[in-house]
Amino acid sequence: MKKMIIALGAVLLMSTMAQAQNKTDASLMWNKDKKQVTEISSESGNLYKDVAHHGPAVENEWMGLRLYFDHKVAIDTYNKINPGLELTAAAWYPTVEQQENGWGADLYKVGSTVGMGGVRLWDGEKEQFLDPVSRRTARVRKEANHAYMEMLSEGIPYKGDTIDVLVRVTVFSGMREAKVEAFAFSKQPVQFLTGINYHPATEVFQGDDFIATWGIHPEDVAAFQFAIGAAIKYNPDDYELVRKQEKQFELVSRPTKYLETWVSSSCEKEADLNTMGNFIAYLRALQL
Repeated sequence: MKKMIIALGAVLLMSTMAQAQNKTDASLMWNKDKKQVTEISSESGNLYKDVAHHGPAVENEWMGLRLYFDHKVAIDTYNKINPGLELTAAAWYPTVEQQENGWGADLYKVGSTVGMGGVRLWDGEKEQFLDPVSRRTARVRKEANHAYMEMLSEGIPYKGDTIDVLVRVTVFSGMREAKVEAFAFSKQPVQFLTGINYHPATEVFQGDDFIATWGIHPEDVAAFQFAIGAAIKYNPDDYELVRKQEKQFELVSRPTKYLETWVSSSCEKEADLNTMGNFIAYLRALQL
């Protein structure tokens, strides 16, 4: 009995330590009453103006990410200067005073693009939004050492069929990168389109298994502008087309029902990954 009590105590201690060290968070909150929920759903597929941060959001100590709850289902990034959790207190939009004191900010500009690793479809000739839908549902969950958000788009017309697509974004405690997964619930494999956007003032770099950008985005939400880095890391064997378009790099997958990429970000005010050279060196060495 004594051994059993000791073993149980050890398990509880490990569980408590895991929770204490968890540096991730998730948020899905209605604008009207500021109530946090774990799931929301809409037959129109558009709750962009009804929820805080325009959709579900997650964060680890390095960055925040959100999925837009509308036809774009794009991924947007919240950059941090100092490691830590800010989502609960800032709700994506910290005050000027908070930003003056070293908090992060919404510096990334998505526009109509996929943003940083967002997922859409490829109809054989062009990009196709996960829209129209019969229903769109967002969920968030925080676990012991990670948190995730997901968006399920149902009833999407695609190549003469109707399919459902689930996009899940997972952040991990102690790990800068976030995993982006796409699941197709369909009779036949589909072609996904993902990628990363860029702007005239940003530098771009294409590596063997990643694409990185660096520079100032034309965003007017943050109190102060500074250069940010963004990247998507991928398996080249998963894609039949990688091309640079006017506003974004596009990665078109081979026919599949599952796709996985990783995204990462940094900024010039961080202690280490504060230049494009440092960021690229980090991405080259990154093994996932």
